Amino acid sequence: MEETLDFSIVDEFFGRFVVEPLARVLFLDAAFWSDQVTVPIVVAWLALGAIFLTLRMGFVNLRAFRHAIAVTAGHYDDPRDAGEVSHFQALSAALSATVGLGNIAGVALAVSTGGPGATFWMIVAGFLGMTSKFAECTLGQQFRHVRPDGHVMGGAMYYLSQGLAELGWARFGKVLAVLFSVLCIGAALGGGNGFQVSQSLGAVQEVVPALRQAPWAYGLLMVVLAGLVILGGIKRIAHVASAVVPIMGIGYSLTCVFVLVWFWERVPGAFAEIFAGAFSPEAVAGGALGVLVIGFQRAAFSSEAGIGSAPIAHAAARTPYPVREGIVALLEPFIDTVVICTLTALVIVITGAWSNPDYAHLVSASKGAALTSAALGEVIAFFPYVLAVAVWLFAFSTLISWYYYGDRCWTWLFGERAIVVYRLLYLGATFLGAVITAENVLAFGDLMLLSMGFPNLIGVVLLSGRVRAELDAYLTRLRAGELPRYK
Repeated sequence: MEETLDFSIVDEFFGRFVVEPLARVLFLDAAFWSDQVTVPIVVAWLALGAIFLTLRMGFVNLRAFRHAIAVTAGHYDDPRDAGEVSHFQALSAALSATVGLGNIAGVALAVSTGGPGATFWMIVAGFLGMTSKFAECTLGQQFRHVRPDGHVMGGAMYYLSQGLAELGWARFGKVLAVLFSVLCIGAALGGGNGFQVSQSLGAVQEVVPALRQAPWAYGLLMVVLAGLVILGGIKRIAHVASAVVPIMGIGYSLTCVFVLVWFWERVPGAFAEIFAGAFSPEAVAGGALGVLVIGFQRAAFSSEAGIGSAPIAHAAARTPYPVREGIVALLEPFIDTVVICTLTALVIVITGAWSNPDYAHLVSASKGAALTSAALGEVIAFFPYVLAVAVWLFAFSTLISWYYYGDRCWTWLFGERAIVVYRLLYLGATFLGAVITAENVLAFGDLMLLSMGFPNLIGVVLLSGRVRAELDAYLTRLRAGELPRYK
């Protein structure tokens, strides 16, 4: 009882003195004309930024899609290029941070609170986010630093400080870079770490009930395993991610496809519900606008398009053309949101789990992974065990990748010598994720991660002319057959 009381006190303190004050500051309502619909200003900002960049880049998310697949497959890889990892490894490292519990837990919660219509807006957000990811990862390559020892330093903090300095706004760029770094560290501790531990624990508890009485044991296990990987840096993280991400992504997708085939006669009806709910004024959570907000918010949390995290991983890729890595990066929101999130949403809708009163306690407690587990369990009894393994892999891969993001921002702020402090904080947050309630962890993760989009998109929009010029030059050379192909 004493341990439970102590954890309750920690959770209450975290919610009252950390989450609630931050929410009042960072999640201001942009829908001043409506008392019924809350539109967090950061969600509106990410959506408008994605629309602007999609138009500014001439729908590069469509034009360069086929080339992105060819580059990721290694057809343009030259081992002599500067960098630490291949295009595929950089994509895997970034995907391991995005293809996580946002795809399982976040989507389940989005459909449960916003109705099936939220799925449509998640897909739209993923499509638009492809261009945001392209632009920011191109800039991450353009302003990266390759140190004498071969290690690469890059990310939004570099193009915000240096890129805006080139435009004559050095002080403004430095302020944005510092703000981004602080928010990124917070997002790493919350959404990239604590949220993953909390949600994966919920799914694992469905098949290992003993952990309901000892969540701290799961937290300690994750601390030990994470510590073994993160000490190896980006090369070890990329190596683990390139092995784990394809397995978990394909395995989870096949499980969802099996459910869709099992209930094939319900699939047309599910799509009808999704489209009707996307525009119906009678939809849950305040009508069509409310559903749109939920869809965009969960898609942003899942794909991280526009928030500036992925450029940190993509900066380390070996390539002579920054725009080429940006083209690879645009695949992330497609894989993450358009494909995997849609599969999860369809499973939740087809099984009826999203509106099942028996699962209302899971929704109210923000246990989205457990809700998805329950939905799969309605099809075949052992599916929750499959999902528990998948959830753990999703959570662990995301956790180690987000460590690296926070590591780079901490190093940029305080230098290499102070990194031990960050490591201790990160592993401490890993443990806390197992003992703090899912609602508080989810809220804190949303606050930090989505707010990174404020400073990041300001810089990306201001530097978008530079990105468009390089894109046009690259595509001209590609069409002329001037870019060497090695496979």
